[in-house]
Amino acid sequence: MGVGVSGWRLARAVSMTGQLGVVSGTAMGVVLARFLQAGDPGGHYRRAMEAFPASSVAERILRDHYIAGGKGASAPFRLTAMPSLRPSAALTELMVAGNFAEIWLAKEGHDGVVGMNLLEKIQIPTLPSLFGAMLAGVNYILMGAGIPRSIPGVLDRFARGEPAELRMDVQNCGPNDLFDARFDPREIFQESPPLLNRPYFLAIISSATLAMTLARKSNGKVDGFVIEGPTAGGHNAPPRGPMRLNAAGEPIYGPRDVPELEKIRALDLPYWLAGSYASADKVAEAIRLGAAGVQVGTAFAFCRESGIAPSLKQRALEMSRRGALAVYTDPMASPTGFPFKVLQMEDSIAQTEIYANRRRICDLGYLRHLYRKEDGSVGYRCPAEPVEDYVAKGGALADTVGRKCVCNGLVGTIGLAQSLSDGTLEPMLMTAGDDAATVARFLKPGEDSYGAADVVETLLEGARAAAAPLPPGNSQMPQENPPSSPPPSER
Repeated sequence: MGVGVSGWRLARAVSMTGQLGVVSGTAMGVVLARFLQAGDPGGHYRRAMEAFPASSVAERILRDHYIAGGKGASAPFRLTAMPSLRPSAALTELMVAGNFAEIWLAKEGHDGVVGMNLLEKIQIPTLPSLFGAMLAGVNYILMGAGIPRSIPGVLDRFARGEPAELRMDVQNCGPNDLFDARFDPREIFQESPPLLNRPYFLAIISSATLAMTLARKSNGKVDGFVIEGPTAGGHNAPPRGPMRLNAAGEPIYGPRDVPELEKIRALDLPYWLAGSYASADKVAEAIRLGAAGVQVGTAFAFCRESGIAPSLKQRALEMSRRGALAVYTDPMASPTGFPFKVLQMEDSIAQTEIYANRRRICDLGYLRHLYRKEDGSVGYRCPAEPVEDYVAKGGALADTVGRKCVCNGLVGTIGLAQSLSDGTLEPMLMTAGDDAATVARFLKPGEDSYGAADVVETLLEGARAAAAPLPPGNSQMPQENPPSSPPPSER
């Protein structure tokens, strides 16, 4: 869920209700570095670093990034190196520690289960991110935005303390060009690395075809699926077939995009439904369709425990209360090429004028594409970087049209926007599912905020309703025996 929106506070709050709280694992090295440079209010990340099992690594990170009292309001954050196939030791340590810290804090002080969500499209940080999360005892890994067939095997190897490799998607490659990212736990532990618990792996999918591919052709065990529809927030799977747009310029989804649940059910693995399931009725419907539960993001994104900056959260809730909060599925915004949900809010790069006036810069680099250069080496380019730079690297001019700096935009949403030389901040970019328009329904009379536990209670009402016998004559599908293990996933 964005960058840091589903952070440790939210995941912990959901986990403590008995459900699965999920941390967004994207750009956790940046999040750790910037919170430390902001003075680490509350001392939470320093507390996590004290628990990091490689003390020399934690000491280096604190020395490099922690600023007592925080940097000045107009001072820029110190940039971290951009991800690359052969990252520096400092960047590798920061990515491991960032994911460790977020999971460790989410699990602190209770026995609930915690997961981490990653994007297959963001490949380079995946290995150190997974290891850092496993080092903190993560219980589940969820992964979508691609075909994560190699991830189960990586989890197996890290559990045994062994190094792992991950094949990279590199543009302009021939059949004999192979490029891998590598990570060895000994990069963190000079002596023998610890043996770790292997988390469950849930693949986020949108079709039965992808579910069958992952179940049968992955290099290790897939424990279940999250079946995500196009109304969910963040990145959406493109429509099947040629891209068609409606009058507003949004992708049109049709019958071919409805997952065939019968085929997925035949795989005999548990699955959860996602995308506009944040109501008691929809939870009951999901369970009666054979699902083990639901995954929810948008309803939690605007609760008190989420990482969205409080002022932005309050403004969004007020707009939702007035019926003025609009969600747009932008087919061009994300450098990944996947449709991306954006909230139409002031001060957002989603606004035409702000987008046009922003000077293009690529200084975080998590969504850069890898491509094979003429000399056979790997280059990095992003359709949202300066147009002349992208074209000079062999990129097509058409690829740059409408592309937005999702990296900086999402970091800005959680109050960590970069300060620019002209005294302004990088514009934020908020993502949420279609349900954001009505998220104010979770507000109790006379209140202007709600908690994660309020959302969970609403969802559990649906689970209890599904467990009750159907009244005579009810035509809904009867509940099937829910699959055993893993437990329900709600975040």
